[in-house]
Amino acid sequence: MRRLFAWIAGVVGGLTAYRLLTRRRGRGLDASPAPAVEPDPRAEALRAKLAESGPPEPEPSSEPAAEAPEERRRRVHEAGRAALDEMRDGE
Repeated sequence: MRRLFAWIAGVVGGLTAYRLLTRRRGRGLDASPAPAVEPDPRAEALRAKLAESGPPEPEPSSEPAAEAPEERRRRVHEAGRAALDEMRDGE
């Protein structure tokens, strides 16, 4: 009987603590709406300047053109086979 009473008291105490903690968190929040903020005039000037400039020019790349996936796959498989053959020859 004492164990049952201890379990019930523990559950009630836990629920009470939970409710108290959640109420304290809720009090810090203000339900009033945030005041309206006027847009920054500098933002409009920047948007206009960006619209005038247009899209950026693509820069020339110093990297070689990307190879086709089939070519890359073939090259990788050949390199793997060569490494495997080299390991087998070393035994």
